[in-house]
Amino acid sequence: MGREHLLEKQKSGFLLRQEQGIVMLKRSVQLAFMTCVLAIVCYTNTALGHGRVSLEEDTCVRQIGENMVHLNTYQPQFDRGGHYCTEIPMAGDTYLVVDLIDLALRDMPVGMKVFRGEEKEGDAIIQVNAAHHPDGVINGIGRLDKGLYSVIVTAEGVPPLNYYYQLRVEMIDYGKLARTWAGPAIALLFLSWLLYKLIQSGRLRSWFKSEDD
Repeated sequence: MGREHLLEKQKSGFLLRQEQGIVMLKRSVQLAFMTCVLAIVCYTNTALGHGRVSLEEDTCVRQIGENMVHLNTYQPQFDRGGHYCTEIPMAGDTYLVVDLIDLALRDMPVGMKVFRGEEKEGDAIIQVNAAHHPDGVINGIGRLDKGLYSVIVTAEGVPPLNYYYQLRVEMIDYGKLARTWAGPAIALLFLSWLLYKLIQSGRLRSWFKSEDD
């Protein structure tokens, strides 16, 4: 009876340690998973759209003094609801919409030109002649092939105000891609480090050792 009671006690202890180990592992995996999800959501918001951020933090805003403009680009033939800034996913017809945020810009002629590459002058592939825009919106459309483009928005004030954007069409920004996945990668490294520490400490072996031991 004494030996059977001891074996039963050892078995109960083993099962308890096994259950505790499983619970701890589950919590560690859940924590790492939630960290990955949170990092992906945060970085994807930054990478693919500007979302609900202040104008000062919006990467689609350009500011000179107190005057700001905002650029949106659209390709409704590919994605009706999609809107982009300087990273345009596909080559093709592209709508460029510039919002003149400050009222002062609506009282002066403003135009827009798009050049191929990093050029800021020469023959424009898209041009909107300078004019007054009381509604605060400048619209342009043109075909953009794969590559780099420069957008110049010029307000003909005294002195003239030149707002500059560089567009990337159907190109991978490896720097931004690395930043997007930095958070999930750190979370996975943390999980790997945690599992390594558990194995090194011998806790996993004690949690899962066989009943015969």
